Amino acid sequence: MQQTLLIGFGLLVATFRTGDTEIFRIDPATGDARNLSRSPGSGERYPSWSFDGKLVGFNSDRDGTYNLFVMNADGTDVRQLTHEKAPTVAGMQSWTADGRWIYFGLFNSGPARLCRIHPDGSSFEVLLEGAIDPAISPDGRTVVYARGVKGGQLLYAADGDGKNERPLTTRPNPFAGMHSAWSPDGRWIVFADKVGDSLEIFRCDPEGKGRDQLTHFGGGRGATSPSVSPDGRLISFRLCDEVYWRDGQRMELAYKEKRADKRPVWVMNIDGTSPRVLEPLHYQTTIDGSRAPWGPR
Repeated sequence: MQQTLLIGFGLLVATFRTGDTEIFRIDPATGDARNLSRSPGSGERYPSWSFDGKLVGFNSDRDGTYNLFVMNADGTDVRQLTHEKAPTVAGMQSWTADGRWIYFGLFNSGPARLCRIHPDGSSFEVLLEGAIDPAISPDGRTVVYARGVKGGQLLYAADGDGKNERPLTTRPNPFAGMHSAWSPDGRWIVFADKVGDSLEIFRCDPEGKGRDQLTHFGGGRGATSPSVSPDGRLISFRLCDEVYWRDGQRMELAYKEKRADKRPVWVMNIDGTSPRVLEPLHYQTTIDGSRAPWGPR
């Protein structure tokens, strides 16, 4: 039954299987893979689907720093949307269901900025400062994000235009990597938060209530970067054997080693049951925080 649930959906993953980090479209049931970005000599990361499955967003440093790009779902017609200069980098993206807006973050130069832009590169706006990793609700009314506070990060929500901020969590997470996402029906927000010396996946409702811990790995491991399948039945996430980004030396070593099994893609049911590594991606992913978002096969 678990294999049957995977049939009909595809995943986007960032992987260095070619030597450079590229964006691949994967059939999780068969393991079939197609390189969409095909850009030797640069790094691609943080892939995202438009809701209709026709477009793919991603970040690439082919222009000198990580900027936001969009391409067709088959890898054609690549367009650069932002033109930032180092050290500024673009972060994770999130699409409104109507395809009108892409929400994303800019950071590494002054306060982080939560931004949005049309997929054609027009109407760029900075909505909030000090906020990263946005996830816009399917109806476009609520954006959820991580805000830096004393002691770490809290999960916050605001209206889609950045107004009416309110916290959804109350205990700062010093490990960061909250990487929230919405269920397609807008019922759940899934995110990572600190439990002891580990990061685990949680879910809550749009008001921050009904909070449930979905994973219980422990052991200093990091479960992050969740994504909910289009039918709302499955969550993909990344599981790392350590929260290496807590320590500069450990992070440097992890990126130097490029272990393909350092942070594989896992999948579980929406209620947290039956967590299992996705074998076609067990040794075929990168070690950054790129989620494995769901889309068409």
